[in-house]
Amino acid sequence: MANQITRAQSPEQLAQLGHFNAEVIINSPGRVNLIGEHTDYNNGFVMPTAIDKTIQFHLKKNGKASHCSVSSLNYDSYFEFDLAVEDHNEAEWTKYIVGVTEELKKLGHKLEGFDCMMLSNLPMGAGISSSAALECGLARGLSELFNLNLTNLEIVKLSQMAEHNYVGTKCGIMDQFASVMSKENHVIKLDCESLEYDLLPFAIEPYKLLLLNTNVSHSLSTSEYNVRRQECESGVALLQKWYPEVQSLRDVNLKQLEAHKADFDPVVYNRCSYVIEENERVNLAAKALKAEDLETFGKLMYASHDGLQHKYEVSCKELDFLTDFSKDNDAILGCRMMGGGFGGCTINLIHQDAADAYIEAAKKAYFKEFNRNLSAFTAMPANGGERLH
Repeated sequence: MANQITRAQSPEQLAQLGHFNAEVIINSPGRVNLIGEHTDYNNGFVMPTAIDKTIQFHLKKNGKASHCSVSSLNYDSYFEFDLAVEDHNEAEWTKYIVGVTEELKKLGHKLEGFDCMMLSNLPMGAGISSSAALECGLARGLSELFNLNLTNLEIVKLSQMAEHNYVGTKCGIMDQFASVMSKENHVIKLDCESLEYDLLPFAIEPYKLLLLNTNVSHSLSTSEYNVRRQECESGVALLQKWYPEVQSLRDVNLKQLEAHKADFDPVVYNRCSYVIEENERVNLAAKALKAEDLETFGKLMYASHDGLQHKYEVSCKELDFLTDFSKDNDAILGCRMMGGGFGGCTINLIHQDAADAYIEAAKKAYFKEFNRNLSAFTAMPANGGERLH
């Protein structure tokens, strides 16, 4: 995997890594989510997997008490910070870094000064969770570097809290869980309430996963993401009047929701309805995978997008265009928007023989419609984060 990442880099970048003399090298993958969108923070079901697009971390101790430096070779950016200073006031991606170190300190782990260089082939802002790869990879790297002996689940949970407390996105646990716990050639059916999970074989040949990136950038912190979470929580609070045992939308069925439709704000009702239906779609998708029924799986993907577009309202015209465009192609069994929404990628289940021609057709149609270039890449289920050196 190390060679897979570094082959595409410039000789200058490789020379920098060669002179760095890392003590620890970590591979931390992004993820796709096949179905189960915006259900994780509602304690529902999701079906993600890590993919073969990663961030690689090269770390070493620098002999200083608390001074740290982190550089990203892809973006030619560099920053320094001090572990002893709590108010860092960072911008953008650096918040994820400092957030992880702060969460480790909260847990009582002792850190010292370190230097870190990062190299990535993970498209940023594509909805494949570069943020979770960043958090979980650094957490694993620091655990290895300072012998913290963190378990996989501890890495998952502290990375999630780093995003909550230092980035401001009240994300669910799916992204971090997938980045850490995945297994090659499998997908995870995860119960986000109990964290129980099943690894399901993902035998889809001759089909494959194709991601089409709208190149419409989104920042979850400034989007409607947190608003959706609040809307769902307000729906739960209302339902508790009649069903006091309800703790989240996970505990509600459609019959219960429909019985009190008149009491709901229509927008909140739609949000709750979508989440309940999406949880059921994940369960049906798992059954379809086990039965190797890819046609049913694909139909569930389309139904998921329809709900995200009309009920949860987190799609955008670019994502809707690509999803509608896919419906005219018999080689595609399913397509939907993926990730937080308002941009990012569609994920397509496409016959491998038709992929190249479809990519060209989609690029042409997309540019004609939006005067914007479309990016495409395939993804394969891969192992979760691991130490390479």
